Amino acid sequence: MSGGAADTGPGAFVAVDLGASSGRVIRAVVDAEPAGPALSLTEVARFPNGASPDAEGTLRWDLTGLLEAILDGLTAAGEQGPVASIGIDTWAVDYGLLDEHGALLAEPVAYRDGRTEAAVPRVHERVSPEELYAIGGMQHLPFNTVYQLDAEQQGQLWDRARTVLLVPDLLAYLLTGARVAEQTNASTTALLDVAAGDWSPQLLHRLGIPRELLPDVVRPGTVIGTLTPAVAERTGLGEVPVVAVGSHDTASAVVGVPAQRADFAYISCGTWSLVGVELDEPIRTEASRAKNFTNELGVDGTVRYLRNVMGLWVLQESQRTWAERGEAVELQQLLADAADVPERRTVIDVDHADFLPPGDMPARIAAHARACGQPVPTTPAEVTRCILDSLAVAYRRAVRDATELSEQQVGVVHVVGGGSRNALLMQLTADATGLEVVAGPEESTALGNALVQARALGALPDGGGLGALREVAARGVTLVSYRPASDLDPRVWAEAEARVHG
Repeated sequence: MSGGAADTGPGAFVAVDLGASSGRVIRAVVDAEPAGPALSLTEVARFPNGASPDAEGTLRWDLTGLLEAILDGLTAAGEQGPVASIGIDTWAVDYGLLDEHGALLAEPVAYRDGRTEAAVPRVHERVSPEELYAIGGMQHLPFNTVYQLDAEQQGQLWDRARTVLLVPDLLAYLLTGARVAEQTNASTTALLDVAAGDWSPQLLHRLGIPRELLPDVVRPGTVIGTLTPAVAERTGLGEVPVVAVGSHDTASAVVGVPAQRADFAYISCGTWSLVGVELDEPIRTEASRAKNFTNELGVDGTVRYLRNVMGLWVLQESQRTWAERGEAVELQQLLADAADVPERRTVIDVDHADFLPPGDMPARIAAHARACGQPVPTTPAEVTRCILDSLAVAYRRAVRDATELSEQQVGVVHVVGGGSRNALLMQLTADATGLEVVAGPEESTALGNALVQARALGALPDGGGLGALREVAARGVTLVSYRPASDLDPRVWAEAEARVHG
């Protein structure tokens, strides 16, 4: 899966993978193995990412800084050997506005900014939550693009905007000059007709969003353009093509799930945890909306039927708070100490809105525990254990709901992303769900990104669909299996869930 030697073949597929806390540039090379082709990945650049308040207090991403870091990474990728193509994936829902000259009007606002609080009821006055779900099939999240654009219409930049580009499409535009909306990320806006796979004229009209602001939707695997002369010179790469991959990072991560059987659920476990199953058609029933499940479009016409769970963000923010107090604890030590804390002593609803914005997570967790009449965690180890137990409860509930709503049987849970290295969380997930958990690969997003590029450029067979890509993904990766504890009474997790959700 990884290596450091420069390749001399037809070229590497370079994955630009941006998360909410860091970004990476990774070279992927197709290797000929006796069992079939495999991908080897080499990280050539890593850089921090994060949102900061501007002079007015609005939380914004430093897209200008990210672009420079990406260009440096692409330069480094080229120094290690030929580059066949580039693909970009990032988080969802956020966007940038371009003016009539194609210039970025302002750094993109981050989804954790509070500007959509007033926008949600305004949108719902024009389009009810039931109608939004019937068309877009999106889980209600207060930062969905549909609400952000309503907030944007109240601001000073809206009248000057001529194009709206989601973050991965914006970065692709800055590299190529091409303006497109890649389908998997476009589906997260709640403005797409999820059945048609294109923008909903009805929603755009009723919400006052001109159709000409939104570029045409393209499917993953589309070559959208080549590097501009300026970027080609800056990076030394020449006119390398840029491929629209599953540009929502979860879409790429699900492509990289090394599943060898059809009855799997997945958890893409990072800052957010995306928990669900893969379907052929969306489910837009009222029962599905009530359970807050989303129908995000995936690669090859699939539907990522999932629920967003707050994820390791709560632990990351807790670590940041402790570090600011001079109580920094290394993650592995935190997990070792948490393993010694009594199980399920305190469980909370990690998806509560209180845990969405940045801030003092340990204090918020303590307040929730106190309000629920549960023991209040005070030490970093107790807080960490509370978070991990609570995540396992959330995963248990999401997997069960996905199974019941989709009527799809699940026999194994694949966990991919950085959280797959957290052995304690993986074992808790197996215990809570009562299912085998297969953890890995950590780099599933970059892997899925590169797989779509390689297939689009003919380096991998174009037949066999996602199953064929997942066979490639499974070769050469190290997977760890966790099984539910044999002596565990399953009722203890049911009781824990009842404490959270009644």
